[in-house]
Amino acid sequence: MTKRILPLLLAALMLFSLGAQAGEAATLVFWHSMSDETGLLLDKYVNSFNETIGKELNVTVEAVFQGQYSDATTKLNSILTAEDYGQLPDVMNLDATGKVAYFNSGRAWTMDDALKADPDYDISQILPITLGNWAFSGVQLGMPFAASTTIMFYNKTMLDQAGADAPETFQDIITLSEKLPEKSDTGLDIIAYSVLPNTPTLANWLGQLGSYVVNNKNGSEAMATELACIDNGALETFLTEWKGMYEAGALTNAAGTTDQFVAGQLAVLTTSSSNVTSLLEKIGGAFELGAGYYPRVNAQASAGATVSGSSLVMFDKQDDAKKAASWELVKYLASPGVQAEFAAATGYVPVNRGALEEAGYQALVAEYPQYAVAADQLAATPAEMSSVTVGPAKDFYYAIQDNIAMMLDEDLSVEETVEIMADELSGLLYQYQQANQ
Repeated sequence: MTKRILPLLLAALMLFSLGAQAGEAATLVFWHSMSDETGLLLDKYVNSFNETIGKELNVTVEAVFQGQYSDATTKLNSILTAEDYGQLPDVMNLDATGKVAYFNSGRAWTMDDALKADPDYDISQILPITLGNWAFSGVQLGMPFAASTTIMFYNKTMLDQAGADAPETFQDIITLSEKLPEKSDTGLDIIAYSVLPNTPTLANWLGQLGSYVVNNKNGSEAMATELACIDNGALETFLTEWKGMYEAGALTNAAGTTDQFVAGQLAVLTTSSSNVTSLLEKIGGAFELGAGYYPRVNAQASAGATVSGSSLVMFDKQDDAKKAASWELVKYLASPGVQAEFAAATGYVPVNRGALEEAGYQALVAEYPQYAVAADQLAATPAEMSSVTVGPAKDFYYAIQDNIAMMLDEDLSVEETVEIMADELSGLLYQYQQANQ
């Protein structure tokens, strides 16, 4: 290792060196939720680490797939509840569902802790907006890894044939729907836009209106205890525009699927930027794939959408040497070369500024400009926009989805819907607060 590091970290790494001389190798357990091609890519990086830095430290990383993020968080919660801390991983690929559990675990070795042990690490190389997504209650919990944001994909061929521009606002989607044909070439009903709002998407659209969903900056500064979008009228404004799209026939009250989009039935698809590669592959040239910023609620709303994706967090298993080696793994996975390749292969946003300068990544963006949209959008997104962190995450998610669907299906007024959502969502926050005091 070429960097000068703090004596504490150096001493920890020396323990591995002594272990190597004695033939005692150590194993780091790395839980992740990357599947299919992305999982194979992660395995490649872990193997590369084991053959290089791992060999120097006489440590081997064992990557263990734990299912979807929510499944991994459920297993983490079970271990913490049972206080069976020996079963914790050394490093975990964590999404927002596990943020609060990790913070309250009592076994977190946070990125702040790692930076204290390694003050020479240049944190400025990591994009601040991605770092901010993994800060909670004044603590930098982990390193962003698979960062993404929600962007708009559209069937450019279909729009060109209809003489329509790519939409920027909800009203533009209404205008687009009026120009689209009723049927596709294969006889399918053409749908302009189809989506069910939930916690992340509501954070985006209310954030565009300058509002948080819940207090304490969407729960990023402290545990959210109340809604922040009622008194300022932001929820009412969003619901009014949303219902307007539905009543104009531009919106279907269902989740728009990738299959519908690929089949040429859905004109506009909003989904994670990490889907760029798979969409290009599935479309296979059948039509030109357009990509643009996330649709704005109205002309007065700002552009942008919050950061999403996952991070890398570390656990304190009372072994300084393992913690030091865990930090080396985290730094490696956030390095420019790894981030550039990972982004190019998936569509995730490189979290390391240096990755944007890698020749391979620049060549890819030049050929496929769709890959550049997410990074450009994040650069245009107001810094105060943030994802939502609440204790009752799952119930909160479905309450938003169900109540907005009910407004459309049962033709409830916007005022009625605001009242119902305010009561139910506030109730969920209160119940969680009472149960976890």
